[in-house]
Amino acid sequence: MAKDSVRLETYRNMLSSFTNELVSKGKKPNEMLTDEEAIAVITRLSKQRKDSMEQFKKGGREDLVVKEQAELSILETYLPKLMDADEVKKIAEAKKAELGITDPAKKGMLMSALMKDLKGKADGGVVKEAVDSLF
Repeated sequence: MAKDSVRLETYRNMLSSFTNELVSKGKKPNEMLTDEEAIAVITRLSKQRKDSMEQFKKGGREDLVVKEQAELSILETYLPKLMDADEVKKIAEAKKAELGITDPAKKGMLMSALMKDLKGKADGGVVKEAVDSLF
């Protein structure tokens, strides 16, 4: 039963976030988001859960960490599977060669190009680690 209350709370939070996204885009609350917009909202919610977990761990609140983890696992079922670090590194190497980047000062340019290509397919932290490992 407790698991169901977490699931219900997570779904209500998602629905509220979808409505807020519609309103912020100047649409009516009863309109529909595109799949891409919905995934962006769910991604934002999952990032919020990860940030909260980190803060709760620092504060020694394991009970809240467990709750946030439960919500995160529910949210992640609605997100596409993200690429792993090895896949991202291969793509980063190819993009670095394609753009002819050799100067570590141009790391930002590579990061920007990769994030544009991998939006929604890879976690930004994983992409940053891959780029950092190339220099």
